[in-house]
Amino acid sequence: MARILVTAGPTYERIDAVRFIGNRSSGKMGYAIAAELESRGHEVTLVSGPSSLPIPKNLHVHRVESAQEMYDTVMQLWPNVDGAIKTAAVADYTPKIVADHKIKKKEAKLTIELIPTMDILTAMGREKREDQWLVGFALETDNALAYAKDKLKRKNLDYIVLNSLADAGAGFNVDTNKITVIDRDQNVTTFGLKPKSEVAQDICEIIQPFLR
Repeated sequence: MARILVTAGPTYERIDAVRFIGNRSSGKMGYAIAAELESRGHEVTLVSGPSSLPIPKNLHVHRVESAQEMYDTVMQLWPNVDGAIKTAAVADYTPKIVADHKIKKKEAKLTIELIPTMDILTAMGREKREDQWLVGFALETDNALAYAKDKLKRKNLDYIVLNSLADAGAGFNVDTNKITVIDRDQNVTTFGLKPKSEVAQDICEIIQPFLR
């Protein structure tokens, strides 16, 4: 039985007391992977951004909202697991200043200064031990395969799962996905469009050598 960390869902980056910057990730892919791993007898910890999905049974769950909260939680848990699958769609930028009240609408333009968030996957790859493994996801629109291969190497991953917004039925907030999996040796495996529950099975089969 392996101890596995899975991240899922979006992050919400607060602008003021009621508004935020987010994305359309539902968490469906990460939740499906977590449920599949648990069904195979593994000990799964799920770190989830905001999501309305029901929590799969028998998981250790940590709910977070912002990129910083996800970073802090993941980096605390990472040393205590055998491997991780990071599907969460974490915001790349967050407002530099967050108002503690609702910003009133005015005729003048509103400018929000954004600053980069912490790169969770890079930090995990940097601190990864020889006895740990790490799977990342890449959602691309252009030159998808080249960008995914670069991310695999640059962030010290063992596998990267690529899905492209150019593929109909793949990506955010849908029940299906079409993936390409690339390993450290640059081997490429492409799957057809499938329900995310079946995609989760495919991913688990590919990383089976790690699931000891």
